[in-house]
Amino acid sequence: LPSPLSSPQPPLIQAIFSGDPEEIRILIYKSEDINALDAEKRTPLHAAAFLGDAEITELLILSGNTPPHLHFLPSFWARVNAKDNMWLTPLHRAVASRSEMVNLLLAKGANINAFDKKDGRALHWAAFMGERRELSRLLAHEGFLYFIQVDHCESKTTHTHTHGCLSILVLFVLLFTQIDECNAFGNTALHVACFNGQDAVVSELIDYGANVGQANNKGFTPLHFAAASTHGALCLEFLVNNGADVNVQSRDGKSPLHMTAVHGRFTRSQTLIQNGGEIDSVDKDGNTPLHIAARYGHELLINTLITSGADCTRRGVHDMFPLHLAALNAHSDCCRKLLSSGFQIDTPDSMGRTCLHAAAAGGTPLHYAAASRHYPCLETLVACGTAVNATDQWGRSALHYAAASDLDRRCLEFLLQSGAAASLKDKQGYSPVHYAAAYGHRHCLELLLDKDDGHKDDPESRNARSPLHLAAYHGHAQALEVLLQGEREVDQGDEAGRTPLALAALRGHADCVHTLLGQGASPRSTDTQYGRNPVHLAVMNGHTTCVRLLLDDSDSADLVDAADAQGQTPLMLAVAGGHVDAVSLLLEREANVNLASCHGLTALHLGLLCGQEECIQCLLEQEASVLLGDSRGRTAIHLAAARGHASWLCELLSIACSEPPAPPPLRDHSGYTPLHWACYYGHEGCVEVLLEQKGCRCIDGNPFTPLHCAVANDHEPCASLLLEAMGSDIAGCKDAKDRTPLHAAAFSGHVDCVQLLLSHDAAVDSVDQSGRDALMMAAEKGRAGALEVLLTSTSSNLSLTDKDGNTALHLACSNGKEDCVMLILEKLSETSLINATNTALQTPLHLAARSGLKKAVQELLSRGANVQTVDENGLTPALACAPSREVADCLALILATMMPFCSPCSSGAPSPGSLLRQLPHQGGKVPGTGPRGPRSPRNPSGPSSEGTTENDSEDSETF
Repeated sequence: LPSPLSSPQPPLIQAIFSGDPEEIRILIYKSEDINALDAEKRTPLHAAAFLGDAEITELLILSGNTPPHLHFLPSFWARVNAKDNMWLTPLHRAVASRSEMVNLLLAKGANINAFDKKDGRALHWAAFMGERRELSRLLAHEGFLYFIQVDHCESKTTHTHTHGCLSILVLFVLLFTQIDECNAFGNTALHVACFNGQDAVVSELIDYGANVGQANNKGFTPLHFAAASTHGALCLEFLVNNGADVNVQSRDGKSPLHMTAVHGRFTRSQTLIQNGGEIDSVDKDGNTPLHIAARYGHELLINTLITSGADCTRRGVHDMFPLHLAALNAHSDCCRKLLSSGFQIDTPDSMGRTCLHAAAAGGTPLHYAAASRHYPCLETLVACGTAVNATDQWGRSALHYAAASDLDRRCLEFLLQSGAAASLKDKQGYSPVHYAAAYGHRHCLELLLDKDDGHKDDPESRNARSPLHLAAYHGHAQALEVLLQGEREVDQGDEAGRTPLALAALRGHADCVHTLLGQGASPRSTDTQYGRNPVHLAVMNGHTTCVRLLLDDSDSADLVDAADAQGQTPLMLAVAGGHVDAVSLLLEREANVNLASCHGLTALHLGLLCGQEECIQCLLEQEASVLLGDSRGRTAIHLAAARGHASWLCELLSIACSEPPAPPPLRDHSGYTPLHWACYYGHEGCVEVLLEQKGCRCIDGNPFTPLHCAVANDHEPCASLLLEAMGSDIAGCKDAKDRTPLHAAAFSGHVDCVQLLLSHDAAVDSVDQSGRDALMMAAEKGRAGALEVLLTSTSSNLSLTDKDGNTALHLACSNGKEDCVMLILEKLSETSLINATNTALQTPLHLAARSGLKKAVQELLSRGANVQTVDENGLTPALACAPSREVADCLALILATMMPFCSPCSSGAPSPGSLLRQLPHQGGKVPGTGPRGPRSPRNPSGPSSEGTTENDSEDSETF
């Protein structure tokens, strides 16, 4: 517990810490809360138990002698089992403070089995503190449950071994504890003792039969812990002398020798090797103990391993040698030790990197850290004769790595003095100068530019990224200054035609833009792909400072309205991206708000399409035209309606109506009005705004009316608004193909819209130019829900035929939707329609059989469908099932053989036998001579030519 001065404490706890029983009695007499909690939820009884003051403790407990009728009130008695925020009770505190209060608390009802947040009982705390006397009291208590153990942390024995209380250990072992009992991590008492270097405890546990080879959850044995522990040398001796396996490996493949290599325990490594430890054992990454020792810089252990015969040429992780790892981690002494063993220094790893690469790069293979701390490694490696210009699999030399990572150029200068080629390029064509520019190392650039003059006249670099491009892109203004001191083309383009100024503007590096402009860079240069200049690129990403610098240039004031390859101005790009500051700046520079792109889109169009409200407001304040149309004739009003911007639509309409003379009818090139677009996309708010305008409450423009648009896309609320505002008469309007809104709703199968139109007396029997009503349309498209609603209408006519003679039943059978066929058959009362033929002489049975509608065929047959009816191809319903004419002929031959005595049917249709007799004559006819034979079967997808005509294709696109 903290002292009373460390944090505010209740008065009673402060009195307990002062140790004055009289003061405590006065506070209790004054009705001070005897269970008052401090900030850690500790009661006065916790404080007394911690201090070990039995008199105060008994005073607190005895103060609970209250009248029986007040015993239910907590404030009238001191709770001996109260828990603080760590769930510790006063008994835990008493045991931990080694006080004489344990017996007193137990006598007053303290729960000996109460546990803290880690399931630790008072017994665990006694074992942890090494209090054998308190431990004996707890074990002797009649309420103690000796089989309870810690679930989340340690058992009672592992609590003991942490501090090495040998006498308590013996007590537990003699009583009841299993010596190889594990905690939640799989560690036994022997693991914990070895980890803490308790050699006496280790010896005792081994004498009592502890398993020296038991592994924990990660596969580590006590020997692993003894090998790694700071004070585990004697523990390791005990384990090895008692038969511990010195080559046992954990789950990640580490042996005890690997553990000594991690922490540099060279004496213990000698013990393991002398007792049969495999010196070149590998872990799951392929690393031997020598790799591990080199990585962590343990020179003495490296010497021990090499002396014992460790292989310096064995490859480890990424096929690296121990020397690679030593160089990579800047252990120069280890490098010297490994080089002295005769290792070939220029041997590369799996990525082609030599030890010199690792020393020059620093950090890890994925991260180039500051390389100055690797300078001693470089000296050592170069002195041993390594090839300084050797390249890895990416074509990079050690100089490339140093240029990218060396901040004070010591390593770089040393490599250059040692003969490293400054003009050497990697596989991407980048030299060390490129790397230094990309990372902004000014001092390295100055040094490299003095050594590398070949890149100035290299014709292959004309269309590649130069060091200027890289420095500008990454925002290194100081590197740009160094590069621009030489004779360099400041407006050279990269592979996409972008200049360094364009890249700096794209990334928003204002200091680089300022530097390049000062050196004469042109803001008029454009890239080859999109034709955009630096101003375009800056506004695209909202870099207002760069835009201002570019426009302030003396020769670039007119760039404010420059167009790219798509005809887009900087203002359009700024509005599309929602960069309000850039938009305001461009408008201040008098950018033209009414310029249009190649698609006829103005900045206002783009603002509405992208939903940039603040930018739209800026444009309207500059009196941008709301009536300019794009390449399809759509004005800003059309786009506002299509995008659902009701508030902007209202404002745009008010602006349009206020412009003299009166605005022309708002129709695009297809005749669609803003009301069409709002209904098509289902924007109710926009529909309401438009219907409030006098000129919008009429059917205007394209005959495919707004009501058609609404019901075709299942926007029932918009359709309802139209019908309420314009009346039910608009439900009978027809488009260019005489199709009503009911046709459109049936075509799409939107049941709610069909019901709405029927409630407004839409004509069910109205037919289009192909002779089909809405019911036939629903049957053809397989819209069962809409079909069911239309069938219940009193005016539905199932005998109606289209221009190809198809009834609704024909159309339903042809689309393969059996539920539609069954709905029509349920409502069909005229039996003559069962055998009705279309212009191709096909009955519903022909079409149902061809579509494989089993239930429909069964129902048609039960209603008397004629199985001998022949269509225009000479096929009965049975033969119509064949996928091709050839299959039908084969089927006819088989049927003729099976039924040789089949007589013609009563209707006069030919029998299979007569069809068979006709086949040789038809098959021998030469095309173009004599009477024409039967035509091939039609496409099973539809009974008539309607489905394949150009007009029907256009209908599908419209709907």
